[in-house]
Amino acid sequence: MRNSTSLKQEFLKKWIKGLQVCNSSSEKKMTILERKKAIKLSADIAMASTRNGTTCWSRAVIANATQSNRVVVERILGPHKPSRSVSSVMHKKILKKSRRVCSSRSRRVLMRKRDAVKTRSIVKRLVWKKTQVLKSLVPGGEFMEDEMCLIAETLDYIVSLRAQVDVMRCLATTTELINGK
Repeated sequence: MRNSTSLKQEFLKKWIKGLQVCNSSSEKKMTILERKKAIKLSADIAMASTRNGTTCWSRAVIANATQSNRVVVERILGPHKPSRSVSSVMHKKILKKSRRVCSSRSRRVLMRKRDAVKTRSIVKRLVWKKTQVLKSLVPGGEFMEDEMCLIAETLDYIVSLRAQVDVMRCLATTTELINGK
């Protein structure tokens, strides 16, 4: 996974380009609601395009945006489609650590309990419910069947959202300082 600073810089560059494209594509003066939609669209596309199509969530965000604003998305992303690459080393480390948590030792402890079958079914049901919630939160998550893949995608999505929020906060703070508020 890239460091946070380069991710934020790339997001900011792509977001500014997206805002310029949204602004130039509108011939009339935009209402506040239209501006809000343009800001959200350009931020979503910028965030997803920083991943270069390597994650399911980024491809889902771009696909959803393309359905409603194909011309704007193509102008922001350019003529080429993002390429798919192999998962990063960080994803592999996270997956290895999560597999260790589900070790055979913890399974044996559950099996020794008197009501192991009942406990297991309750846990499975709870995990299933939490997985469904997670799938609904991550773009493209509803199509992921593998829980490990879902967790890796969720972690990557959270890192990208965090970078997006940090850049937007910095921009808002800078704007307030410039305007003297």
